[in-house]
Amino acid sequence: MKVRAGSAQAWAIALRPRTLWIAVVPVLVANAFAWRAGAFEPWIAILSLAVALLMQAITNLQNDVGYTQRGGEHADVVGLRMGFPRATALGLLPVATVRRAIVVAVLGAIALGTPIVANSGWPALLVGIASLGAALGYMGGPWPIAYGPYGELIVLLFFGWAAVGGSFYVQTHTLTPAVALAATATGLLAAAVLALNNHRDAVHDRASGRRTFAVRAGAAAACALYAGLLLAAFALTGALAMVERSLLFLAPALTLPAALMLVQRVRATSDGTALTRLLLATVKVQLVFGVLLAAAALLATLQR
Repeated sequence: MKVRAGSAQAWAIALRPRTLWIAVVPVLVANAFAWRAGAFEPWIAILSLAVALLMQAITNLQNDVGYTQRGGEHADVVGLRMGFPRATALGLLPVATVRRAIVVAVLGAIALGTPIVANSGWPALLVGIASLGAALGYMGGPWPIAYGPYGELIVLLFFGWAAVGGSFYVQTHTLTPAVALAATATGLLAAAVLALNNHRDAVHDRASGRRTFAVRAGAAAACALYAGLLLAAFALTGALAMVERSLLFLAPALTLPAALMLVQRVRATSDGTALTRLLLATVKVQLVFGVLLAAAALLATLQR
């Protein structure tokens, strides 16, 4: 189906709605643990989720327009690209229009985040500023995160520790060892998604000047990084079950067979189309893992 310039489908290409789950999962986990701590406030949960979705939208829009402006879709390298299309590169959305949308999203995030900061103080403000900086800096600024080898670490920081820890803190005004473990596990899975994305796109990224971990270290190391990030998240469920003294927190391990299958398939293929399917399957594992982790926190609370 041909996409019309400026249409809803064109905006969907830029916003990448299927990636929004990566932002939803940390907030879901954090609020389940806040409920377990007896400090859940629905209005804070709703605002936190809205801000998280806006941050992901900002990242996606900046990714689209920033990559185009840096020449990532140049004719010399576009044939090598295996990832999802970019609306600005295809001429479906003007760069200036997408930049205005980014400004609107930033203002929306600030407006929705202000009541949270007023309720939770300067730590919430610091997390918000850092998260916004990371969203804009992923493909923006003089040294975009996406062009360097530390993307997976940044994702762990912001989709794990900042997103889960921050969303829990604004509810409870504290942090716990269990939340730290849950935040790390959630962030590791999000980082695994990026690791696989960068592994798939390594040939194109090298040609377009990006120096991701996959480009610098090679395919074997990229596969090992993906496997390590993915499986380390499951290892943490055991520690979490011990800290919380409940076997319910082993529930996310129900997705371990799917994760092991993904590791095997990623190692066995270099086909870009196949790796895209495995990338989407990794997102699904992250989603189910997060839902099961949140459900474990809720059920463990009911068992008290």
